[in-house]
Amino acid sequence: MIVIGLMSGTSADGVDVALCDIRGQPGDMSVDLLHGQTFEYAVEMRRRILACCDPGESRVDDIAALHVDLAEVFADCALAALQNANLKPDLVDLIGSHGQTIWHNVLPSGEVNVSFQIVEAAVLAERAGITTISNFRARDIAAGGQGAPLTSYVDWLLLRHPTHWRAVQNIGGMGNVTFLPPLLDETAAPVAFDTGPGNALLDIAVSYFSEGELKYDRDGHFAKQGRVNEEWLDELLRHPYYARDYPKTTGRETFGTAAALALVAEAQSRGLDEAEIIATLTALTASNIAEAYSRFAPASLREVSLGGGGRRNPVIVGMIRQLLAPAAVMAHEDLGLDSDFKEALVFALLAYESWYGRPAALPALTGARRASILGTITPGLNYAELLRRTWR
Repeated sequence: MIVIGLMSGTSADGVDVALCDIRGQPGDMSVDLLHGQTFEYAVEMRRRILACCDPGESRVDDIAALHVDLAEVFADCALAALQNANLKPDLVDLIGSHGQTIWHNVLPSGEVNVSFQIVEAAVLAERAGITTISNFRARDIAAGGQGAPLTSYVDWLLLRHPTHWRAVQNIGGMGNVTFLPPLLDETAAPVAFDTGPGNALLDIAVSYFSEGELKYDRDGHFAKQGRVNEEWLDELLRHPYYARDYPKTTGRETFGTAAALALVAEAQSRGLDEAEIIATLTALTASNIAEAYSRFAPASLREVSLGGGGRRNPVIVGMIRQLLAPAAVMAHEDLGLDSDFKEALVFALLAYESWYGRPAALPALTGARRASILGTITPGLNYAELLRRTWR
């Protein structure tokens, strides 16, 4: 099956498109990335997205308009990626669209009662003519799960080591980890949860200090110039989220713009300069990951595979290597997976599993009462023929 995965993450940088060839079923599955491409948002579109994520700025009419306008952007990106891959839309079977998370509501108990993603699937199905599966998180939440991290199911399918435990760590706006038992262990269950802020606090601070000219600390340039304030870092690591038991998830609602700017103001009141603040927030990203492993890893880890934008920051990666030694720290590419398009590939694979009526969220990964078939199907022009071929 040829499936397009579409993803826009917590950082709202742009749309990742993964054109995938998926075959088989769990236990004997292959996923080939035929083409991957990232389309950055126009400045005004990104501003609208971030405003709709902020309870102090968002309005229902703005969210409703963005729901449709952003779907047009997703459709344009999908069709442009197909054109660049020299593939016609009528050769594609499915689109799996994560959309854009606007709000992920974690109750004081740690339970999640809603995770709200926008991007109107009907627009995608109409513009591309391709049957679209979307709204993946809602069913797992209805079954008592966190609705995240959904990437962990793909880690479970594709990235287990034959003989030893492996951690798969994403460092996007937020960080999430999957602790994977070896293939030879048929009794151990995986563990997955959000480790805490990945790049989000750091990116917001960089944008603030650069007056919006920079979106992130490229190559750890500013972090290298500063000194980590250990006293402040220790206080930051006392945030109650880190000690909370899994399953657990978080997002910009807790570690977003308001939190980042409050931390910057607090640091400045302590007399820290810009480089020290960036260095310490960088250390927070690496340290909350290491703390999570120390608290919750179910076994000794031989390998840690890094993905997401944070893997490109050499300061973060160097700190993680030091904190997690003697575990070998590598990139997803070392396991044959493209880090840049992993999350878009995930939603292509989840759409594939949903089409075939197979659960794609395991209770061990999200904390749900049972495994669920995820997503909502919006028929495209190929829907009837796709049904006929599937049943044959």
